[in-house]
Amino acid sequence: MKIKKRLHVHITFLLSILVLTSCDLDVENINSVDNGTFWRTENDFERALNTVYGALQFQSISGSGLAFEMLLGDEAGTESFYRQIVFSNLTFGDATEQVVDKWNELYIGIFRANQVLAQIPLNPEAFDNAENAVSIEAQARFFRAFYYFQLIHTYGQAVIRTEVPETSDQISAPLSNIEEVTNQIIIPDLQFAKENLPRTWPESDLGRVTWGAATSLLGKSYLYTQQWSQAATQLKEVIDSNIYRLAPNNLDNFSHLTEFNSESILETPYNIDINPGVRGEIVDNNNNETGAEASAIARSIAQLNFAGFNVVLPTYYLHELFVRDSVDVDNPVNDDNMQSKRMGASIVPIDGDGLYYGLPIGERPGWVFGQSSYAKKYSNWYHLESEDGLFRSEINYRHIRLADVYLMYAEAVLEANGDVDTAIEFIDLVRRRAGVITLRDYIDTNGTFPAFHISKQVNGGVETQVTPSVESVRTHLRRVERPLELCLEGHRWKDLVRWGIAGDVISELNADEEWRLKNQDGILDVNAIDGQMGSGAGVAPLFIRGKIRQDFAQASKNYSPELHNYLPIPAAELQTNDEVGN
Repeated sequence: MKIKKRLHVHITFLLSILVLTSCDLDVENINSVDNGTFWRTENDFERALNTVYGALQFQSISGSGLAFEMLLGDEAGTESFYRQIVFSNLTFGDATEQVVDKWNELYIGIFRANQVLAQIPLNPEAFDNAENAVSIEAQARFFRAFYYFQLIHTYGQAVIRTEVPETSDQISAPLSNIEEVTNQIIIPDLQFAKENLPRTWPESDLGRVTWGAATSLLGKSYLYTQQWSQAATQLKEVIDSNIYRLAPNNLDNFSHLTEFNSESILETPYNIDINPGVRGEIVDNNNNETGAEASAIARSIAQLNFAGFNVVLPTYYLHELFVRDSVDVDNPVNDDNMQSKRMGASIVPIDGDGLYYGLPIGERPGWVFGQSSYAKKYSNWYHLESEDGLFRSEINYRHIRLADVYLMYAEAVLEANGDVDTAIEFIDLVRRRAGVITLRDYIDTNGTFPAFHISKQVNGGVETQVTPSVESVRTHLRRVERPLELCLEGHRWKDLVRWGIAGDVISELNADEEWRLKNQDGILDVNAIDGQMGSGAGVAPLFIRGKIRQDFAQASKNYSPELHNYLPIPAAELQTNDEVGN
């Protein structure tokens, strides 16, 4: 049963470029309402707070817009005829769709949070008690921090706005860098949220942000600014709280049947039942409750032959990582699956396990023209026969989950004090849930573990082994464990950029790509029969059909850290903000 949220009103905000037009609910513009008209009761503040939550549902933040960003880095490519190719090729600009939409929609969320925060001290009589006012403030400050975190790690800088402008002249403000925004906004807001949010909410308030969300994002903020000890402290608090535990199956994190599960720390709710309309709408049911809008991401992910567009295509690098994610036959999580549980929840190759949209894999054509696998995460392959033609999906988007906290903690302790054993311990918690051989098992058996990021196919079938050390475990975390566990979840390019390895990774994978082009006669068959294994079906382990898809050729030529590590500030901001454009 889909969880209902309290009233998500559509409020018209007409402020410079931050325009959100009301389509379904005729309400007055809060910005034009005097204090005596709207901010009179606690319910008014709850209604306004729900618009802060509602911004999380924008497609650029938690939905189909993220398909653009998935094409940055090493986990996915696309075909040249899709408009998203500008991200894969690193030819996006300051007017590109996702560049503009994400900036605008994040600032809508910030503006809404600032409205709530500005009115709380002006209307103390509106609240039943001081604790309720603090609770609303903590939730609004959490989201302001979250939206600013997304801004600075997407664009590399942001305009700090903590007040509601009353005139157009007050909109102009200079850009601030990552350190400034983190220290002035994100850390203080999250510290306040952590101190004042509950660890859990009653069932009727399921989906509200919690102490765990604030503490996790605080730890992540420290991690992203290389404050390793502080990051480790915050993340360990989340782990030791015993509020969260890994879900039994990887798929539980990408299914509408297991939302707000034990692993979930922050997720965006979506719904197609209460919202039967087109994408982007939130429909009030006139009962002070509403469902979240539908997500449109599934059709970008799903295969063309199942009413998707397969815009996001797993790279050969990601596919080979999953192939080598070897199943531990002694792990009881496995049930005759030949591939890891997380492979089954993340991508589908022609030789994959189980059904795909209710059919044997390959029953319908599609594994041709260089596609060795298709993406599964956030598509409806596990319960539908095809995707919804109106771009509607009800799978919640998980922004923070415990597996990510484990891997961030492993990174933090490794970088803080070189604690290799603890890092391996938490990496292995994630690997054990996926049903694969743990690093500790490899080490206990051989004294080494495989360097999975080095292509076995490209290197003549030889599997490179490494001894456990800070450097080898660091590389495993960066190049293997995080992409395997967290691929297509919106973290990858941010990770590569903060580690300073984006260019090296693109160059390395372009070299692998060039090897496959030169040796394609030995690894693919241009006469392969689509949808069939066996003779003429390509060569293991990737079974590439028809051609070698080049995901890195243009990116390796175009990449410049100054131009591509972060998205450009949108042209409209440059044109309307006098302190940015000059």
